[in-house]
Amino acid sequence: MADVVRETERKYAADDDTTLPDLLVRGVGTAVEQGTVRLDATYFDTAAGRLAADGVTLRRRTGGGDDGWHLKLPVEPGVRDEIREPLSGGPTSGDVPAALAALVRSRVREEPLVPVMRLRSERRVLHLLDASGALLVEVAVDRVRAERLPGGGTAAWTEIETESAEGAPAKLLDRIGKRLRAAGVRRAPDTSKLARALAETGAPDGSAAGTEAHGEVVHPVKPPRPYGDPGPTAGEHVLHYVRAQRDALVFLDPAVRRGLPDAVHRMRVATRRLRSCFRSYRRVLDRAATDPLRAELKWLAGELGVDRDHEVLTARLTERLAELPQGLQPGPVRLAPVRARLLAPAAPTGERPPLAATLDGARYLALLDALDALLREPPLRPKASRPAAKATAKAVTRDFDRLATRVGRALATPAGPERDTALHEARKAAKRARYAAEAARPALGKDAKRQQKRMTRVQDLLGEHQDGVVAREALERVAREAHAAGEETFTYGMLYASERALAEGYERELPALWRKVADAAPL
Repeated sequence: MADVVRETERKYAADDDTTLPDLLVRGVGTAVEQGTVRLDATYFDTAAGRLAADGVTLRRRTGGGDDGWHLKLPVEPGVRDEIREPLSGGPTSGDVPAALAALVRSRVREEPLVPVMRLRSERRVLHLLDASGALLVEVAVDRVRAERLPGGGTAAWTEIETESAEGAPAKLLDRIGKRLRAAGVRRAPDTSKLARALAETGAPDGSAAGTEAHGEVVHPVKPPRPYGDPGPTAGEHVLHYVRAQRDALVFLDPAVRRGLPDAVHRMRVATRRLRSCFRSYRRVLDRAATDPLRAELKWLAGELGVDRDHEVLTARLTERLAELPQGLQPGPVRLAPVRARLLAPAAPTGERPPLAATLDGARYLALLDALDALLREPPLRPKASRPAAKATAKAVTRDFDRLATRVGRALATPAGPERDTALHEARKAAKRARYAAEAARPALGKDAKRQQKRMTRVQDLLGEHQDGVVAREALERVAREAHAAGEETFTYGMLYASERALAEGYERELPALWRKVADAAPL
């Protein structure tokens, strides 16, 4: 099992003769010298610098107290997760641990990881402790020598790093930084040593390396929000949104593999946004190119959704159990088989490959490559050259009209399974209308933002209804199984009635909500 360290640090430019000022700021009790260590790190990347372009570093380092392989994944500016594996292989062997190689696969795809840089550092370490002797901040003065591999240029510099220990006060790095600046030490960009080394050594052939990722635009450290000023045309706006979602897939891949909270859901949402965008803006991007991508994105969403849907259903039914009237709740002995049936997956997990295997598979990697290719050579239709505000407004209005038709059809359908189906179709239309407005926000501003919020309210209500439909179907299934096994089914009936009552409430709420939404113009 890899060790994971959340790294929050600041960097400062220094000279060889720079001395540290008194850093006993408020909250710090003592400063203890830890001596000097020598570090020797070899960094790995693809030949085109895909990891560096994404702000990711992968190294094999000896020296100090954390010998081993270190993968640093950006979380937000100035914050990275450092994932560590034990030392293995030689400094130029390329024997990257499989666990770390998997975490960068969405970025490197099938490209080999090779040594690109060697950094040798002489590090003087100072620990700032609180009154009880607990570590608050590690201050390091690093004298660094960089050597481009194989056989490239060299560079040397001195820098100061301040790294916050887990649980240290959030403002402590600010106070220390203020003291350093007062002593004449200037803040350096929040870039890794590798990024600086790449910039200062130059590529072996004299070209600029690490400036491209996946064959085109460099990915930012964080997947950008789909807002901003991408350009004046509809095509530029739509591609800006598509790029943001592609970046989100790449960015979230390691988090999904690590099982981080909400990562699967967020990655699934990115696939939905892409599919909705390709549908809503088919007059901007050619369907001949986007329809195959939509099909593959639907497949990926399905793979991501198996475990997620079970989690949602489990949480919902657990909540319903807790809401049963006190006198009707089964005792612990009778509750055990109820929970076992309700919380078991609908199908054994052995019937499908684990999610990590899907993310390692050729089909998923081909999908990422296809998205890159679309962004590199976008299949723009003639209307893509039109002003963004006009084209996106029409798309938002079309999707709203489509939603209105489906809501009207659902409200006119008698209660029962047919209405459930009609409401589910309306929910999907609300989701599409929401994402169309989201993609239009750079062009339409507050109008699109308001429409997005209105569509979200409709989608949320219809989503709750659909979750209840799924829960009732699950309750019917497990009740039949329990009956066949000779178990009591009264509790399942109570839960079913509870879900039915909730569904009726959502259906009563919908007409008033829809009137409010319909009275407001889409834009």
